[in-house]
Amino acid sequence: MLTLASKLKRDDGVRGPRTSNPASDSTRRVSVRDKLLVKEVAELEANLPCTCKVNFPDPNKLHYFQLTVIPDEGYYQGGKFQFETEVPDAYNMVPPKVKCLTRIWHPNITETGEICLSLLREHSIDGTGWAPTRTLKDVVWGLNSLFTDLLNFDDPLNIEAAEHHLRDKPYSRSAVSVQPQSCHSGSCS
Repeated sequence: MLTLASKLKRDDGVRGPRTSNPASDSTRRVSVRDKLLVKEVAELEANLPCTCKVNFPDPNKLHYFQLTVIPDEGYYQGGKFQFETEVPDAYNMVPPKVKCLTRIWHPNITETGEICLSLLREHSIDGTGWAPTRTLKDVVWGLNSLFTDLLNFDDPLNIEAAEHHLRDKPYSRSAVSVQPQSCHSGSCS
């Protein structure tokens, strides 16, 4: 994360005053998305829920990261769920693309990883969809909340999972993809 920030500062120092060659400026130009991501990633890391971990496989590519959610309460307590997030070039005018990599039986996530979360939609009837004022922190907190307060059985993406819940309350542990949990007693390691 700091690698890209360092690069931005270094590029500004190398470029110097605006009298430099415009052709060389365009080859060094950093996108608006990347400038936003430097700030947003720092804010995200400072405000990450204890049930979440973020991994940037390449610290120079802040537009691609993996998120692990390990719920500490609710139906999915004890599970470990992986998401991949790709931030498009048109960010922040369009939302990030998010896919669940963990196969899960969830009313708002399909078995192929598509996610029903209104803030990830460009256009939303209820007005809670993506807006340029939203940030990566909102996305992470929204994904985390899919396992607690945003769990929606009334308007599901995975109808079978929602029907299963309504028919067989509470969820049996066999219906949930569960892996060992790393949070204990409300604190994360």
